[in-house]
Amino acid sequence: MPGTPYLLEVNPRLPANLARLDELANDLWYSWDRPTRSLFVRLGHKLWNAAGHSPKAFLKRVDQHRLDAAAEDPVYLGMLARVLSAYDNYHNTTPSRHHVAHMGDGDCIAYFCAEFGFHESLPIYSGGLGILAGDHCKTASDMRLPFVGIGLLYRQGYFLQTIDGEGHQAATYHDSDFDDLPITPVCRSDGSELHIRLVLAGRNVEVKVWQVKVGHVRLYLLDTDLEVNSVHDRDIGHRLYGGDRTTRLEQEIILGTGGVKVLGELGIKPTVWHINEGHAAFLILERMRELAAGGLDIASALEAVACNTVFTTHTAVPAGHDHFAEDMIRQYFAAYCQELGCDIGTILALGRMPGHNEFNMTALAVRGSRFQNGVSKVHGEVSARMLSGLWPQIRSSDNPMDYVTNGVHVPTFLSDLWHDTMDRQLGVGWNQRLTDSRCWEGIQHVPDHVFWSMRLAIKSQMLYLLRHRIGQQHARNQGSQAHLDRLLKYADPNNPNVLTIGFARRFATYKRATLLFNDLDWLRQIVSDPERPVLFVFAGKAHPADEPGQALIRRIAEVAAMPDFEGRILLAEGYDLHLGRRLVAGVDVWLNNPVFPLEASGTSGMKAAINGVINLSVLDGWWAEGFKGAKGEENGWAVKPVSDNYDEIRRNHEEARNLYEVLQDQIIPLYYDRGPMGYSPGWVAMAKRSIASVTPNFSSQRMVSDYVNKFYQAASRQWRLYQHNGFSGARSIAAWKTKVNQAWPGVTLQRLDTAPRRLGFGESVRFEVAVQLNGLDPTDIQVELLLGRPNGSGRTSRRMRLEHQGRREDGSNLYTLALTPDVCGRIEYRIRAFPRHELLTHPFEMGMMLWL
Repeated sequence: MPGTPYLLEVNPRLPANLARLDELANDLWYSWDRPTRSLFVRLGHKLWNAAGHSPKAFLKRVDQHRLDAAAEDPVYLGMLARVLSAYDNYHNTTPSRHHVAHMGDGDCIAYFCAEFGFHESLPIYSGGLGILAGDHCKTASDMRLPFVGIGLLYRQGYFLQTIDGEGHQAATYHDSDFDDLPITPVCRSDGSELHIRLVLAGRNVEVKVWQVKVGHVRLYLLDTDLEVNSVHDRDIGHRLYGGDRTTRLEQEIILGTGGVKVLGELGIKPTVWHINEGHAAFLILERMRELAAGGLDIASALEAVACNTVFTTHTAVPAGHDHFAEDMIRQYFAAYCQELGCDIGTILALGRMPGHNEFNMTALAVRGSRFQNGVSKVHGEVSARMLSGLWPQIRSSDNPMDYVTNGVHVPTFLSDLWHDTMDRQLGVGWNQRLTDSRCWEGIQHVPDHVFWSMRLAIKSQMLYLLRHRIGQQHARNQGSQAHLDRLLKYADPNNPNVLTIGFARRFATYKRATLLFNDLDWLRQIVSDPERPVLFVFAGKAHPADEPGQALIRRIAEVAAMPDFEGRILLAEGYDLHLGRRLVAGVDVWLNNPVFPLEASGTSGMKAAINGVINLSVLDGWWAEGFKGAKGEENGWAVKPVSDNYDEIRRNHEEARNLYEVLQDQIIPLYYDRGPMGYSPGWVAMAKRSIASVTPNFSSQRMVSDYVNKFYQAASRQWRLYQHNGFSGARSIAAWKTKVNQAWPGVTLQRLDTAPRRLGFGESVRFEVAVQLNGLDPTDIQVELLLGRPNGSGRTSRRMRLEHQGRREDGSNLYTLALTPDVCGRIEYRIRAFPRHELLTHPFEMGMMLWL
């Protein structure tokens, strides 16, 4: 058509009695409250989908007549009244401190992360890290913690995915219209927008600050897309994890450095700083700069910053940690040196891993924090070994790296179909007792036939969405209707009795999406029984630069197209939060088979388990803690990792064999062991145990409570101790560490007593150790004996301190211990010494230790 097309958007007006819909649309409380979302869906299901499930975008486009009709509809007004009552109750009621972990008066936790995944309507996330950060914020809101989040506002979140008929992934990016997002500019008291200014490599960059309301929590997002900035600088935050290394570095400077400045401008004074993955670690340098400007020397500033900083790592391999060439750091941080009163070498040393010459963000985060953790027990041990060079003389089992296992926000990921059933069986208020194991045992009281029917209904919901997605995908790839009918033969929402196994996550090679295809002949046997059909559903994205990951998608498409597997293996494109919620709730079995121990935690299996889906997973990440295999307690199936000595081919062969055996001998027979009422009692029993055992132990409420109890409260106490009286604590510990660092190379241990080989029960042995302190005070070190059994993998059963007895003639100091063993048999003991000070946050934070 000739002529120039001009666009005009006409926005409706909300009737007075619907005015608070706008308030609901601007609070991400809707992301975990389904009745709130249903208010918008009821006004137009097709428009809701077209608006990307964004209430704010929906209200800009909905027809006026629909709003006017709803304003006169008593049913709709009743729904709105109930939602508003729940909303107001949520915001105005404070939970009892007896039921949840809490912080003290005056505390504030600042949580920094490069991505946040709350809901598909705010696309500033790519995967598990962002969803975890979103769940952390939601739970902080539920628990009424004094909590703020800091992130970046991207025009382009993660890419939209399409897959062609041969399995080739295509990535497309779309700019978000900020007017459609649940965000508002932060304004100063005079009404002007809050902007901050940063200096990047000698040039000024202006940053706008936006606010997101997440229930009781506020998330502040930083945005460089301003006309005052250069084209390059406007583009810094354009795409999540986009651009070259320079863009990545500048994003992380804006997140860390800019985030600190924003909180200062807002008058927010955190007592705890949480760095969720290393992207935000530059906040450490900015906080040090602020303290140095107030008169602290650099060593004292580092101690003051580190004492209340928590660092969580999510990466299980060294290559996964961000690092930059030292020349880049010199370019961007040379100006910091003058303000910090140091040379650039001091800054570079904070980010240097032993044996490497690049600036590592994880190294900076560890050196600038005193609380560090992995995200599962296994991952905590892996991280302790991987980062052991930062505490060079400490055994990895003793270094400060701890763990808090991830959890999931139950209200977000629990299917809405469960709610009425749980109200009846668990009692009203069950969602306030998420960590109460006794409460969740009540799931056993749900009648088996009701439980099975509920699972089929949830599966039907999932299959409807799956058929819709695959239908669109098939039509775009110009497939025929007859072939689509064949593909969707077993994905029938009207007959959801087919065993359905789901695999949906990022297609990274270590996650081994194609392990199932290791032996196609065996797999063909498994799926070929017409009386016991099996449907496998795959979904997920590979990073556009990850060719091996994209090859996994092509392999799935290839096998799915083979005649023997057609209709039994489905590959769905466009994996997002919406599809993810349906899949984790709707399949029967959740499959996860990563290479051990590379799955840091994983949360999708938790989301599945709380919905009655049963996990089949390698014993890695969270499942190593969650799996119960004892007779009568089984809550899923485990694939045990094989020996580390196996090469990749043999490892995959052995673990695939284990996978096939479990499928063929246990899962399929149990699912189809149907009784007279049409369901499998054994399957229902295991699914109930899955819910009862996983929900209280792997909810995000348990996770955040762990952070409060293990780290946040202690970090706040250390901050108050260190900053008291003009930061006298920070100055004191910094001066003491300087003294110890200088003296430690000359500290030596010598045993003076003769070690006996045997004792009679009731007899004592006296240990005597001479220590050359090289100028240190006797109280500057602790000498201790570690007692355990031989061949106990280095485990210690008791630690006993040797007491200082005075100075010897040769100038050494004598430490002694008298021990009367209270056990018989062989005992192994070791003697060690390490620096000791009452202000240390962790006894081994200096990484120094001597052994006899």
